[in-house]
Amino acid sequence: MAPEITNPGEENIEEQVAIFGALSDSTRLKLVRLLCRQRDPDALCVNALASLLGVTQSAVSQHLRVLKAIGLVKGERRGYHIHYFINRDMLERYRKLAMEALSIEIPNQEYCPDKGERISNLREREKEG
Repeated sequence: MAPEITNPGEENIEEQVAIFGALSDSTRLKLVRLLCRQRDPDALCVNALASLLGVTQSAVSQHLRVLKAIGLVKGERRGYHIHYFINRDMLERYRKLAMEALSIEIPNQEYCPDKGERISNLREREKEG
């Protein structure tokens, strides 16, 4: 009987899903990239973001809502407008979680279900040939 397969970082899986879900939309990803280039004093309002991205203000607001929900974007009222910027602390945390999700290693003692072999045996054969 093959041992139960567990993935390192499973305790963060829901947070990783939220990150990838929020960034799965191309406009949101562009929005994050745009905001990452800004510094806090140069935060941008919805009007400016809509113009730079070529989408409506309503669309920008909807996307910002998703990004704010995971804490990646913050807003600050300046006069009549709210200016948005990246929460750099959360950006770093999410970068680490994304890297963790994308670099899961399979322990040597696990079995390859298709071949009935230990993965360590398959790795040895890869090295040899």
